[in-house]
Parts: sequence; structure tokens; C-alpha cells
Amino acid sequence: MRRSTFLAAATATALSAPLFTGTAPAHADGTNGGPVLSDADGWYEPGLLYVTAHSDSPLTRITAHFSPLDAPEGTQEAGSTADFTQYSGEDARSGVWRAPVHLAELGDYRVTVDLQDASGATVTGALSPHTLHYQTVIRLTGVTATPNVPDYLHQVVSVGGTAVARDPRDPDVPVPAGGVIVDVDAGHIHTTATTAEDGRFTATFVPTMTIFQLWASPEASSRYPGAIRPPVSPQSMHTAQAPVRFTAGTHSLNLQQGATGTVTGHAEIQTTSGWQPLPHTTITLQDPAHVADTTTTDSQGNYTLHVSSDGAAPNGELIAGTGDMPFQQYATEPFSLHVAYTTHIGLSASLDDDGVLRTHGYVSYEDTRAHWPAHPTVTLQYSKDGKSGWKDAATVPVPIHHNKPLFDETFTRTLTKPDTDAYWRARFNGNPDLGTSTTKPVHLYRYATRITGFHATSDPVRKGQPFRFAGTAQYKKGTTWKPLQEGPTLYFKPRGSTTYHYVCELGSDHNGHLTGWVTAKQDGTWAVAYSRQTGDHYLTSTKVTDYVDVH
Repeated sequence: MRRSTFLAAATATALSAPLFTGTAPAHADGTNGGPVLSDADGWYEPGLLYVTAHSDSPLTRITAHFSPLDAPEGTQEAGSTADFTQYSGEDARSGVWRAPVHLAELGDYRVTVDLQDASGATVTGALSPHTLHYQTVIRLTGVTATPNVPDYLHQVVSVGGTAVARDPRDPDVPVPAGGVIVDVDAGHIHTTATTAEDGRFTATFVPTMTIFQLWASPEASSRYPGAIRPPVSPQSMHTAQAPVRFTAGTHSLNLQQGATGTVTGHAEIQTTSGWQPLPHTTITLQDPAHVADTTTTDSQGNYTLHVSSDGAAPNGELIAGTGDMPFQQYATEPFSLHVAYTTHIGLSASLDDDGVLRTHGYVSYEDTRAHWPAHPTVTLQYSKDGKSGWKDAATVPVPIHHNKPLFDETFTRTLTKPDTDAYWRARFNGNPDLGTSTTKPVHLYRYATRITGFHATSDPVRKGQPFRFAGTAQYKKGTTWKPLQEGPTLYFKPRGSTTYHYVCELGSDHNGHLTGWVTAKQDGTWAVAYSRQTGDHYLTSTKVTDYVDVH
């Protein structure tokens, strides 16, 4: 009979090595195909040892020896077992053998195995790469989830089961494991429960995912120090997503840039009780690139969504809910938003002495998405009070020279017979892509003037003598002529001449009566008129004349 025994030194070396570093299986020295130990482990079964081995000849004897893991070398073994029966394998040459283990104390033990096959080849003291955990085993049994398919009306899932402890010294008598914390994981949800004295536990959660794995596992417990807690297979679960529908008061908005529009509506969800209001659900407006605006339904499923003109692209969607909500589907409705981009307009305007209105202005826009219409125009408008009753005076084309954002395009127009006492403004007429814009009103006014009763106070006049003129200077405001305390211009045309010559500016008192003296030099015609230096508010007047003889 061939026999090989490990030397004490070799055994000591092997036992001092880490147990999970892949210790090589032991085999018979100087033989081919003798017994080989692959592993000896408890497989989470209390009071049992499983030995995996093979040989060219059927294995006839297996003996396992156990020593406390922390015991010094030379300590007497804690026990052994040789009551192995084949657990798996086609024949006795290869497979797994199982035997009961009876030890006095719980703990972790080194395992060495003696093997012998039918040819007489033996291996003595082969060290298992794994430690035997001779500990209480705590398992969860009867783990159930109710409901197993949660839905909108039944969202809370209750997980229950029982924790059972089996001592390897008496493995056939399981007992309830009380005071054990049980971890429950369901997708992104984590919660815990503590077992009662009868080992039962209950935990609840609301799923946040439509498909998830439900795990339940006991934690380490001070009641069962060192206990083995074998993994529990997870349960695959899923939720039921109910159909959703909603209404929208409008599916399109036309807004000026910077303005905000409103969409209102109502959302519902279909349940076993029929369609009912869908509360606390997000309503989103988004385009393919980004989310523009959001709101949430109230307790009755109603919503109000404020839509910014700077948000969504021209074509988007209204969406009720999101794709990853566990208990409801999502619904969509088409939506479009058209924006008229902001324009800026300016106007300078003035009336000259003859009542001619001269205007100059500009129009521009800022947004790069905007474009000028084919033939942009500006309308000049006037109103008596600057608040209402605006009337169009002229439509002015705006020539496009730059055709770029932030570049002013200018316009001009002269009106020869405007209303000379009115508020004026310019309005850019815009197009679907450019918003209208209007300047602030500017009050322009010039009053009509006249001189009544004009005549020389002396006629004839002696040459070289001073004389003055009588007459009243007036201006018309509304329908009333009022005294004008600003004198007219005096002109003189000698007898026989066809040309008037400027003489001086006359004055007028608070009643509008003319003041000022001139010296008589020759016969001729004197004339007065408001024709220059009339100020900002007075128009020119028709000349009035008087012929004066000089002796």
C-alpha cells in the first residue's frame, strides 16, 4: 500500500498561510493520480461539512479534523468526523462528500482532511483553503411583498417574513431569531425593520422605479455574534403604470419678446375606478433641446403653466408626468410658440417758423433670430392729447443698409401742412417676427400770429421827426386770439421801389400793443410781420402795411 504523510514542518507552514490565498490541493507524494483535496467548507449549512475531492481510484475513506483558528500550534484538535457520504458526483472518484460536524464550541476552525482511495493511496492533513464557520446560521424565510404588482391606487408595498436561527450544535431545531435588523432594498429605496421575538418582521416602502430587485437580508446582531447570514435570492418586481390624459386651453401662443403667456388645463389618470383627477404631477413644456417651463397640477388635477417668450423653440410638447414615474404613464400634447422679437425706435421732430414738420428717427432690433420684413415702414401719428385718438399722418419707408442686429436703420420725412398743435410719435409697424414699437409722444406746437389795426400814428410826418405805429400783436390758441408780448419785425419799402428792407424789431406790451419809434426819412410803405425770431411756439404771419408821406 502506497502512503504519503505531510511532514510537521510542511503542515505548520501551510497552516500559517492565509486561508483564502488559493492553497494548492494536497496530493500523494511520488504517485500519479492519487487523492486530491480541492476544498472543505460548510456551505452555510449548520452542522455540516462538504468536502470536494477527486482521485483516479474511488475514494474509500475521508476524515476531517478541526482546530480552533486562533489556537497555537500543537493544540489538541477540537474534534473530527469520518461519517462522510457522497453528496454529488457520478462515481466515487470525483465529487462532493458530506458529513455532520459535532463540536462543543461555536467559532471558526481550520480544517485538515485525510483521504484514501481504493488503490491504497493516502493523503494526510491536507489543509482546506477555507475556514469552517461553525456558527449560528440566520436565514430569512417566507419573504413576501404585498402587493406584488403595486399600482397607482396601491403604492405602498409591505415586505414581511421570518428570521430563523439554527445552531450547528443542534441544527435540526430552528428557533425564531428576535431582535435582528433586516435590511430591505428596492431599487433606490433602502429601509430596515427589526424582528419581533417570534422572528417576524414587516417593512414598507413606495417604489420609485418601474422595475427593480427586492432584497431582504439580516444584519449582524449582538444576540448572535459571528452568525452566518447567507445571501437571499432577490425577487424581481415591477409596478403597473396607469394611462394619463390631460387638456390644454391652447396649443399655441403668439408673444412679444419678454412677455409671458398662460396655458391652463386639467390632468387625469385611469384607474380601476375610472378616470380621476391626477394631482401633484409635473406639466412640462419642452422642445428637443431643453425644458422651457414647468408647473404642477393641484389637488384637483388642474394646472396653470406660465410660458416665457424666451423659453421654448417654435415647436415643442406639453408633457404630463415623466417617463420614469412608477405608477403612471406620461401623456403629450403638441405646442407651438411664436415670438415677435423686440424692436427699438427713436424719433426727433420739430416745427419750423412756417409750420413745416421735420422728422428723423431710427429702428433696430437685438436678437440674432430676428429679420427685417421685405419693406419695413414707420407710421408718423398725431393726437390732440397724446393719449388717445391717434391719427396716421404719413407712412415712411425705412431703407435697410446694415441688416444686422444692434445696427440702427434710419428714416426721415418732412410734412408741410401738419397739425401745428399736437402730440407726435413714430410707430414701427413690425411683422410676425418683429414686434411693433412706438416712441414716446412729443408735444409740438406753434401758434398762428397776426397784427391788427396797424397804422402810423402821424401821417404825414415831417422829415427827421420820430413817429410810432399803432396796432395789436396777437396769437391764436384754440379758437381764441390772445395778446402776444413779442413784437413783430418792421420793414420799409421806399416809394418807387419793389423791395422791402429790414428796419428793426418792434416790441409789444402786455396787451399786445405795439411799441417802438422810428425816424421819418422819405415817403414809402411800412410793413410789419412775424417772419423771423418768432421763438419756438409762433408761426410767421402775413405782412400788414401802411403808406406814410414825409414832408
